[in-house]
Amino acid sequence: MNNPARILIVDDNAANREILIKRLQPQGYEFLQAADGEEALAIATRSIPDLILLDVGMPKLDGFEVCRRLRSDPALPLMPVILITARATSEDLITGLDAGADEYLTKPVDHAALVARVRSMLRVKALHDQLQDSNRALERRVNEQLDELNSLNRLKAFLSPQIAKLVMSSGAEKLLQTHRREITAMFCDLRGFTAFAEVAQPEDIVAVLQEYYCVLGELIDRFEGTLQHFAGDGLFVIFNDPLPCSDPSVRAVCMAVEMRSRISALAQKWHRYDHELGFGIGIAAGHATLGNVGYRGRFHYSASGTVVNLAARLCEKAADGQILTDGRVQLAIESIANTELLGDLELKGFHRSMHVFNVRELFG
Repeated sequence: MNNPARILIVDDNAANREILIKRLQPQGYEFLQAADGEEALAIATRSIPDLILLDVGMPKLDGFEVCRRLRSDPALPLMPVILITARATSEDLITGLDAGADEYLTKPVDHAALVARVRSMLRVKALHDQLQDSNRALERRVNEQLDELNSLNRLKAFLSPQIAKLVMSSGAEKLLQTHRREITAMFCDLRGFTAFAEVAQPEDIVAVLQEYYCVLGELIDRFEGTLQHFAGDGLFVIFNDPLPCSDPSVRAVCMAVEMRSRISALAQKWHRYDHELGFGIGIAAGHATLGNVGYRGRFHYSASGTVVNLAARLCEKAADGQILTDGRVQLAIESIANTELLGDLELKGFHRSMHVFNVRELFG
């Protein structure tokens, strides 16, 4: 239930104040009274009425000056002011409006006009308050979104964007739930990096890795892969978890082809510095077990299963410039990519040979 509007009546004549109260009391308003301008300012500042009925001709401070001071105080909210005066010249009207008054009633005050003007000003006040409340709610929401965005940006420095978004939207508890899902796993690393690292200066190693990560990181984000981990020159990326995506194998291969092109350009630059480095990729599709593993205070979102091992072994087999896939990935991409069957290869950790394909190029 809304509280009744509070009206401050200011007049140095007590009888006039009582008349106004008597006329307005049937409307259910609450009333405050002040006998002069200084008292009116004190009560208005302390009690913040919804409307002020302000007599013009008063000792100490007249109504014009009270109105000016109210309007000049930025700390005060909107309080509509209706001036009441026996002076009804156009000059007085202009003076009152210039002082900040909202309405003007002349004495003797007509009862119907009084009730109508008060209702009108209280409606204006109510609409203004609603707008202020909406603005404050909007400001709070904007600030909350900015806080969320800042938190998300900080999380992205440590987590993949997909996991960071999931943490922000549903809390870390969801990540703790172990589940199985069909994913596409991709491993990639630099050919010849170990030999390079044995003889290169530390500054050269860091410079190469920085360029390498910048290129691959931008592509992983663009294709919405989830970076599981990176160590040295090796990266492990999955698609379709924790956030589902359409055609994960197609997405992984399209990203891999662009990675190959971008790293090839970098390798030409590195060659001018006598850094002989290549790039290989392995991609496999299948079901994996996913969830958070770790200990109190430090968790890592992990994928495990045969599909992960297969992608890693395919990466090991890949020569410079090769993107090796298993049969499931090849079937998923046959309409968009030109592939070649390399034959049945023996892969470490697998008891039987695997059909392995190399992605030559994308159609179109």
